[in-house]
Amino acid sequence: MESVVWILTFLLALQCRGVLGGNVTDMDSGMKYLQRYGYVRMVRPDNNITMMDADQTGQAIRMFQRFANLNMTGKMDEPTMEMMSRPRCGVRDMDGTNSLVRRRRRYALLGSKWTIRDITYRVTGYTQKLSQTDIDNDIKIAFDMWSENANLKFSQVPSDTDAHITMFFAPGDHGDRDPFDGPAGTLAHALPPIAGGETHFDDDETWTVRTFSGINLLQVAAHEFGHALGLGHSDVEEALMAPFYRGYKENFQLHDDDIQGIQILYGMPQIERPVVAPAVPQAPVTPTVRAAAKTPASSSATQRPIVTTAAPALVPDNCAGRVDAITQSAGGKTYAFRGEYFWELTTTGVASGHPKKISDTWAGLPANLDGALYRREDGKTYFFKGSLHWRFSGFLADAGYPKPISEGFIGIPDDIDAVFQWSGNGKVYFTKGNQYYRYDWGIGANRFMYPQNLARWAGLPSDRVDAAFQWLNGKTYFFKGEKTWLFDDLTMGVDAFYPQFTSTAWFGCKAPSTGRSDWTRGQPTTVLISLVILQISVLLLAW
Repeated sequence: MESVVWILTFLLALQCRGVLGGNVTDMDSGMKYLQRYGYVRMVRPDNNITMMDADQTGQAIRMFQRFANLNMTGKMDEPTMEMMSRPRCGVRDMDGTNSLVRRRRRYALLGSKWTIRDITYRVTGYTQKLSQTDIDNDIKIAFDMWSENANLKFSQVPSDTDAHITMFFAPGDHGDRDPFDGPAGTLAHALPPIAGGETHFDDDETWTVRTFSGINLLQVAAHEFGHALGLGHSDVEEALMAPFYRGYKENFQLHDDDIQGIQILYGMPQIERPVVAPAVPQAPVTPTVRAAAKTPASSSATQRPIVTTAAPALVPDNCAGRVDAITQSAGGKTYAFRGEYFWELTTTGVASGHPKKISDTWAGLPANLDGALYRREDGKTYFFKGSLHWRFSGFLADAGYPKPISEGFIGIPDDIDAVFQWSGNGKVYFTKGNQYYRYDWGIGANRFMYPQNLARWAGLPSDRVDAAFQWLNGKTYFFKGEKTWLFDDLTMGVDAFYPQFTSTAWFGCKAPSTGRSDWTRGQPTTVLISLVILQISVLLLAW
């Protein structure tokens, strides 16, 4: 395995050769920058800047300008060179699969993840510019930022002990064939999980803690650990995983974009379910006795008491993992429905005070819903059950509802299984059994082309789904039984890390004890070897 990691490191270094200093002043140094960070490879597979014509050069520059949120002039102008001259991370922005047209403004994934949840790390080389205590403290805080928002735990081990992630400070050429470039250029870099997540910090930088001077260790470390966990560079300017160093920020936190990315890989943080204390024996409770009303004819007769007892309230289990319907709201909140109850789901699990009864919040809405849809265009939420549908503005029912589905949604059958607005084209889709329908608002379903077979959505259960919706990250999630699937709109298939347990990924519960929380557990060694060979092949082809 060590030889495999060395090969991956070598290949990465070859792809990143020609490291620049922190000063881009002309077209030549600017084009070398674009080559270094993957933009040239997007327009010339051979990565040869000497063979690029004017159109290819302009396209590479525009790709960088778009990624850096600059005016897309296609020219090496002053704002572009100024941005290129900023201190930054040494990991490439483009990996050969991103596209100027198709890439959305959001987090990116490096293509691998850790298959464990308890990750150890060690520092094998410290810088003399900070105390060891300050370094260890900031590194711990950096890891904590990720574990507070994902199903991960980190612990430091001594430097002479084996660990999952190794890190050190070193200047210049430090043995990985990807040398640092001196002060104010490349600050640090990290390998992806498939290569061990090893992280290196440039010891030529002026590392500082809790001050506006120098380079803040905590912010750079937190960024690099994102790479070590499987995240690429984000083109969301405010995100921690954006590649450019923006200076010290007090009390900084992960951006929503960072949180969405890490939760796609590892799910939401686990929330310990409350431990119920053993019941303490109580004195018997005397039932409430209400004497029967006397009448003149029976005032002296002995009456039988009427005994009343309260029925116990049955609260559903948060971790059952099944949902009837799920949707977002105008305020960006996520609501999951099951039976008579609903849950508000946050980035860490279930919101305080839930579950609640559906009828207590949405007056007139029935239990056991078939589907729910929030439509961004009109800010309305639509609920479906049997042959009827309801429309709500927030939590208030609109007048005239419920109405037949056939009246409001022409061509859509009764008793649907799920409804969602797909992020791939913005259209609304309904599913029923092993079929699905596409609905165009104001026109209805195309009866000549639909329904079609659900099996066309590669990787989803082909017989039926229970629920589906588009989440904050713009991606579509499907639910059936205890599991959830993430559909990738770019590859037109289910994400490689799915299905996952709904109770773990959405409700913040512990993973069910089925042996599947770690997908490589119990798998033969040949599977792991095949994965490594595949990764090496991809890198060789890309290079």
